[in-house]
Amino acid sequence: MKENLNYILYLDSPIGIIEIEADNKYILSVNFVKQIRFKEKHNELNLKCKRQLEEYFDGNRKEFFIPIKTQGTKFQEKVWNALRTINYGEVCSYGDIAKEINNKKAYRAVGNANNKNNISIIIPCHRVIGSNGKLVGYGSGLWRKQWLIDHERKNKDE
Repeated sequence: MKENLNYILYLDSPIGIIEIEADNKYILSVNFVKQIRFKEKHNELNLKCKRQLEEYFDGNRKEFFIPIKTQGTKFQEKVWNALRTINYGEVCSYGDIAKEINNKKAYRAVGNANNKNNISIIIPCHRVIGSNGKLVGYGSGLWRKQWLIDHERKNKDE
């Protein structure tokens, strides 16, 4: 098993293993992985993130309060910031996000930026669907996207 210079923890969620990576100040990534890739090494930050994700999966957390660090182009950053404004349990289209960032024709580019999101669930790219209401595009699998949407809808008003 490889060693990583940052702090890595794993969460065995209801929809697969999630790898949480942090440095001393920020959560750097939250991604679904097929298997544990690194020796776990924790700090307060990734432990806090893991706890908040556990609360989310238990249906008790609707917002995350954890410092994150994204690394993308200016356009990607705009998209990711817009994603964070989508309310828990709700969905919108790629076109809606494009309008939100004042670039209404950029819905395909929004989809590409969504695909580059490295902080799953906390930056809720799973809440973005096609303009026809169908599920499209989720790097971790459409079945996970559907599960997350259903999970949030079920727990929205509790």
